[in-house]
Amino acid sequence: MAGHWPVVGIPCDVVMQGLHPFHGSGEKYINALAHGAGVRPVLLPAVGAGRDLHSLADICAPDEVLDSLDGLFLTGNISNVNPQYYGQPSRSGNLLDPQRDTTVLPLIRRAIERNIPLFAVCRGMQELNVALGGSLYQYVHEVPGMLDHREDRSLPREGQYDYAHNITLTPGGLLATLAGSRQVRVNSVHGQGVHRLAASLQVEAVAPDGLVEAVRLADYSRYAVGVQFHPEWQYPEDIFYAALFRAFGDAIRERRAVCK
Repeated sequence: MAGHWPVVGIPCDVVMQGLHPFHGSGEKYINALAHGAGVRPVLLPAVGAGRDLHSLADICAPDEVLDSLDGLFLTGNISNVNPQYYGQPSRSGNLLDPQRDTTVLPLIRRAIERNIPLFAVCRGMQELNVALGGSLYQYVHEVPGMLDHREDRSLPREGQYDYAHNITLTPGGLLATLAGSRQVRVNSVHGQGVHRLAASLQVEAVAPDGLVEAVRLADYSRYAVGVQFHPEWQYPEDIFYAALFRAFGDAIRERRAVCK
């Protein structure tokens, strides 16, 4: 971990470009980490089952991956965590990314065990909850009493990521401290959400319908934060979004200073 810039790993998504699968991550996340958190982002391929003699466990060994990182960042994506990981069958039309699942879920658990700071956005927060034993709503908008948290795809990208609703922050929580208020306005670009919260997580924010919008590891000695909204989108203009990335970078630098 030599050098001035802390290194943060971003597990990739597997996306199809024509007939071929590619590994990648959204530029907005990379920019927010580099300029908002002050860290060096590094993409981690979501390695699948190979045809050679190397096992997936050997290639994706969490400790070997994490040895080279100061932090772990989990992005959003159009794919969803496979419901098999929380004991449910997958609904029709549920887009999955099995290689991301098998790469990320073990990394989350081991990063927390090793006290490596972790920040998770949208799908990433859902992964955090599932990795620690929680479950998800596969279609939030079908749940009685819940809002439709999906974006309007008829709008241009700026409209899809525009502010959608307020969230109420938990008094005394990290997000409330960063915001300096009980409520903030956020975007809403997701179809799934937390159903049963993992026992080791605590709620940091809720939407008007009660859906969990942010979580934090209950053990405050370890930094693991997840948000259901997308702070990477307008972090240069939004004070609260910027504070989230700055807090992640600060947690990484604090741990790095102790571990030297």
